[in-house]
Amino acid sequence: MRLVGLTGGIASGKSTVSKLFKSEGFPVVDADVVARDVVKKGTGGWKKVVKAFGNVILLENGEIDRARLGHIVFTDPAKRQLLNRLLAPYISSSIFWEVFKLWIKGSKVIILDIPLLFETKMDQQTSPVIVVWVDPETQIKRLMARDGIPEEQAKNRINAQMALDQKKTKANIVIDNSGTIEETRLQFQKVLSQISRPLTWKEYALSRDGIFLLLTSVVIGQVHETKRVLKAARDTDEKDDMSKYLQHET
Repeated sequence: MRLVGLTGGIASGKSTVSKLFKSEGFPVVDADVVARDVVKKGTGGWKKVVKAFGNVILLENGEIDRARLGHIVFTDPAKRQLLNRLLAPYISSSIFWEVFKLWIKGSKVIILDIPLLFETKMDQQTSPVIVVWVDPETQIKRLMARDGIPEEQAKNRINAQMALDQKKTKANIVIDNSGTIEETRLQFQKVLSQISRPLTWKEYALSRDGIFLLLTSVVIGQVHETKRVLKAARDTDEKDDMSKYLQHET
């Protein structure tokens, strides 16, 4: 099984590339979706966050006000780290469960769409790692337009994350999303050919079919070995019986 790491930065266009993978039929595990699920009202993650940040972050229906919480953590590095520590175990276990369900279905290539791929060390579990990069000026303009926020606030949000240039140096594949969507699509098609290459033996061994083949081989080998041992035992018994018979005759 091939786990492909997909990451980027805020307003870099990672979601656009994620949608392109989906359109090609690749299963995508989206950490942002997982993160929303683990803080739904009444969940363990919800209880941890409310206890740490107070009822001030709640909407009238009891759900977490993500915009309010986002503003708090983006302006306070210590609180941002606290939030990440609180939710990391829930997000990691949920991602593992989603991958396991896809493994059971027989998926051979899975895209892990994770904004904090490097920060959580999950890049060590994925290969290749794809970074969706954009130049700083374009990133600021897109974030301001998308969220309707002033330039200073956009810069603060961007600076709260690992720099895209730093992520770029850690990537196996870089998609430059600074231009048009057509240019991004052209780059994606080249990436697609790399992602779609046949699995290595190691990757195949970790797939559902590979594990099934391994277990089947082990069972067949065990059956053959059992038959060999039983046959050897019967042959030994027959020789002993023949020796006793000859001794009796003499």
